[in-house]
Amino acid sequence: MFDKILIANRGEIACRIMETAHKMGVKTVAIYSDADAHSKHVAMAGEAWRVGPPAVAESYLLGDKIIEIAKASGAQAIHPGYGFLSESPDFAEKVETSGLRFIGPSSSAIRAMGLKDAAKELMTNSGVPVVPGYHGSNQDVDFLAKEAENIGYPVLIKARAGGGGKGMRKVDKASDFHAALEGAQREGLSAFGDAHCLIEKWITTPRHIEIQVFGDDHGNAIHMFERDCSLQRRHQKVIEEAPAPGMTEEMRAAMGEAAVRCAKAIGYSGAGTIEFIVDGSDGLSPDRFWFMEMNTRLQVEHPVTEMITGLDLVEWQLRVADGEPLPATQDSLTLNGHAFEARIYAEDVPAGFLPMTGSIDYLSMSSLARVDSGIREGDTITPWYDPIISKLIVWGATREIALNRMSAALAECNISGTVTNLPFLSALCAHEEFKVGNVDTGLIERDLDDLIVADDLNFADWALAAIVAGDMVNDRPLAGWSMWAPLKRSVWLKARDEQRELLITQTGAKTFTAADSSENIDLQFELVTPDTLTLTNGGQRQSVSYFKHEGSVSLFTNGDPQAFDIITGYSIDDATDSTGNEVLSPMPGIVKVLNVAPQSEVNAGDTLIIIEAMKMEHSLTVARDGIISDVLVEVGQQVEAGEVLLTLEDPDA
Repeated sequence: MFDKILIANRGEIACRIMETAHKMGVKTVAIYSDADAHSKHVAMAGEAWRVGPPAVAESYLLGDKIIEIAKASGAQAIHPGYGFLSESPDFAEKVETSGLRFIGPSSSAIRAMGLKDAAKELMTNSGVPVVPGYHGSNQDVDFLAKEAENIGYPVLIKARAGGGGKGMRKVDKASDFHAALEGAQREGLSAFGDAHCLIEKWITTPRHIEIQVFGDDHGNAIHMFERDCSLQRRHQKVIEEAPAPGMTEEMRAAMGEAAVRCAKAIGYSGAGTIEFIVDGSDGLSPDRFWFMEMNTRLQVEHPVTEMITGLDLVEWQLRVADGEPLPATQDSLTLNGHAFEARIYAEDVPAGFLPMTGSIDYLSMSSLARVDSGIREGDTITPWYDPIISKLIVWGATREIALNRMSAALAECNISGTVTNLPFLSALCAHEEFKVGNVDTGLIERDLDDLIVADDLNFADWALAAIVAGDMVNDRPLAGWSMWAPLKRSVWLKARDEQRELLITQTGAKTFTAADSSENIDLQFELVTPDTLTLTNGGQRQSVSYFKHEGSVSLFTNGDPQAFDIITGYSIDDATDSTGNEVLSPMPGIVKVLNVAPQSEVNAGDTLIIIEAMKMEHSLTVARDGIISDVLVEVGQQVEAGEVLLTLEDPDA
């Protein structure tokens, strides 16, 4: 076994690999950009080397420099994790020729499956069913538009390189094709350095089911059953599970055999995933699944496979890379129980899943789940990388038990400092169709409005936030309080664009009355821990966790965070709601497309500007007719959240 390995990645997956390596007695070397100098993966590693500034093109994508660091550190092998260079055949080849071992498949195998068009041709020749579409080399816009018409709308445009939902566009009608193709090409070029796209038939009730495969250098290849990844937004996975709901033994065998044929066709060694699109319109049938692509690396969702098989896939990777044969045969593998994984992101779901930044001021994760994370309390989510905070993984003897456990685990996760998708994940777990296993890739889009409905803030929420804001939740009464003349304190708060002044009267050691101009409430509480209390409101007792940080208060009730800003000095904003004359950036990012100039006339719904953040594009549209009065940015410019990009005036101004 290797004595020391370098991990050419960051964040959650770097930490995950280190956990297994350390368990096996293998030393680890981390690399880090300037943005990650104090990150968790750097702290976990035996040693860490700076690789460059924050931009990935100047740090985590510098293959030559990473190989130099590996050699200088005495590492014998490089584990690429996922993302970045993990599916770069050129990087794998350079590692191979440098005398180091690439902990993954050969460069030839990566190259064979790296481009979706070539991979589909290879699979067709191997007898694996492939989605109907155009996978050729002609990239003429008019030609591709004609091919889309021949295939029949709706179609899916896909960048042939990479994955993760980047460079993908569903197109419902011919009039939208050109703009969608341009967007997919831009995103493919930005994320993978390749603008080449292919066109495929859109399956109307698609399910995304993938097979985990493993091969070795001795010609062996097996599969480790399936994962269902149908719950997606913008072609990116949200919740994954194993096994797939409704899977039959006949179909599992057919898909598993097809996946193993894929792996053997390219002499595959290491962990890989064969992704299939499945027609779920009438249950699962062995004649209605088609090859989509192969991910020649470890998947983000690999923990659910580990949970149902009892295997450590990273350990298998290290052992196979060291020349060992597969540790088990196909017949010796058994599937046990059910597992789910939920990806917790820093993102604003109601605003269109916008990636968010910010410091993690408070972080308390559930004890009911396995938590894979590269983030700690006090860390910062930057605009440079994927905004994932944690992966929550649960197991149960049945799907129902596992899903109930996931719901309970999500309710125990409390995060403050940035907006997260926790309420959305909880709503998904409570979705009636998902609960019974009726899933497809369109579920989230169809029911998004219901999934993002936020509970109204009630007066008790405002009252408790005011008490926390006033530092009254400890055992000390308000300064100067006495039984003869209870003191009162005025507290100003703001939440969800609403501001309130509350008058807090302490009526006893642990009892308060909160009132504003229209409501009042009596509250009593008992501290359970320094950040959790039991609140009594009338005859109802409720456990509430809370966190106060500088100018804000967060309350956590059943996993649904409520954030309040503390307004000091009574400096309340005037009623100056936006007039709609400014177009603001909703997130940090880079201006990729600018469709207007000063004095341009625009109509409601027009796309004015496209911002790229975390390698995904976000279109900013105008809400009303008008004339662009000023353009304050240019293509290629880095912008911050809330920055004014354009100004607008009325046509008759």
